[in-house]
Amino acid sequence: MVVRPIQFLRLAVEHHQTRTSAIMETIRQRIATRALVPGDRLPSIRQFAKTMQASPSTIVQAYDRLAAEGVIAPRQGSGFYVTGRALPPLSLADANTPAARAVDPFWVSRQSLDSDPAVLKPGCGWLPTDWMPDEALRKAFRAVARGKGNILSDYGSTRGALRLRRLLTSQFSEEGLDISPDQVLLTGSGTQAVDLICRLLVRRGDTVLVDDPCYFNFQALLKAHEIRIVGVPYTATGPDTEAFERIVLQEKPRLYITNSALHNPTGATLSPQTAFRLLSTAAASGVLIVEDDIFAEFETAPSPRLAVMEGLEHVIRIGSFSKTLSASVRCGYIAARKDLIEGLIDLQVATSFGGPSPVITEVIADVLEGGSYRKHMLEIKRRLEKSRKTVIRKLETLGISPWTVPKAGFYVWCRLPDGQDSTDIALRSMADKIIHAPGNVFSVSQSASPFMRFNVTQCEDERVFRSLEMMLA
Repeated sequence: MVVRPIQFLRLAVEHHQTRTSAIMETIRQRIATRALVPGDRLPSIRQFAKTMQASPSTIVQAYDRLAAEGVIAPRQGSGFYVTGRALPPLSLADANTPAARAVDPFWVSRQSLDSDPAVLKPGCGWLPTDWMPDEALRKAFRAVARGKGNILSDYGSTRGALRLRRLLTSQFSEEGLDISPDQVLLTGSGTQAVDLICRLLVRRGDTVLVDDPCYFNFQALLKAHEIRIVGVPYTATGPDTEAFERIVLQEKPRLYITNSALHNPTGATLSPQTAFRLLSTAAASGVLIVEDDIFAEFETAPSPRLAVMEGLEHVIRIGSFSKTLSASVRCGYIAARKDLIEGLIDLQVATSFGGPSPVITEVIADVLEGGSYRKHMLEIKRRLEKSRKTVIRKLETLGISPWTVPKAGFYVWCRLPDGQDSTDIALRSMADKIIHAPGNVFSVSQSASPFMRFNVTQCEDERVFRSLEMMLA
């Protein structure tokens, strides 16, 4: 069949309009799932065209049409921003299948948590089952079961078990942070710790800073609270301090949430110089820093701790035991000024009626006090060092290079070969029953499409590398 020029033109126009509509729907979906909230800046036209594999003119038309609908609005010389009119009622789980939802900060969590045990998870955020101290946990559960009956039947106290809080303050003291057990609040998880802090200190529409890239669930939780998120560029020695100072001055944020030890996703370590400048800026501006210390125990040599250097005046320290002990036996903690702890206690009573389960806190305390825990962590560090070297070497043979070589821990943040998009690879890898963590789920600015986070402990199966080789071919 011969296609006449007028027919060709009509087909081209129809294709352009269909592509434009698809891009508009992608943006609407990101807004519906709170991947974008009012006040967020959309990616630049060039950047989004590359991400969506579309022409810049298609992106321009999509942005213009959404602006005409009032979903987004242009700002002179600054780009397009999501408007308050764009946000539908909160619905975080409208899509039922991976293909039906955007690859957003919820995507990796949902795929990793809900997948069949046979699925490989190099993108997940925890250690394999056979790396965990199961026997020590079983022993602790037996001891708790034989203990006093009220532990098995009563609510948790408002601050959480004193025994575990004393163990934590003793650990803090060894690091140089001397506080009382009354300055520690036990929570249901590390995520609940961040949630309580946001409930106490931040209101809808306030600004909170995170690293770019950062742990994707920081973004998911903040968006659920309808908080404006601003990213601070991250470097191999911590956040870009010049950018941090400039953004704090411009945006006047309420909080800054970060990992100081073994940053997620990059695996980088905060330098003393960066830590000092961060604390100086926080003190001068009044911004509170939430220091997530969840990976600290994986370090072979301690790195600077903001809470230790500053003493909790402008720092709130949080953590949990899910990475080192068990993601099933969940308990987190908050260490902060006494006035903040009092407000957080009231919130925890209001939302959970007391602290975490006494059964859970007693089990954790038993394991921590037992002699096997230190041996467990020493063995984990030994295995991690070997695994990191092996995985990095295998990735490099595929042209996948580490952004920085971590000193410890189990994350490696890698750059893919030129022209490769990590979101595309993550979606296609699902057909091979492999869950990856693409770069843009960690990036506020959506500028990390060439990057991917690998959990080295979940890369021991050769199918991970064979699949990647096929994807990159």
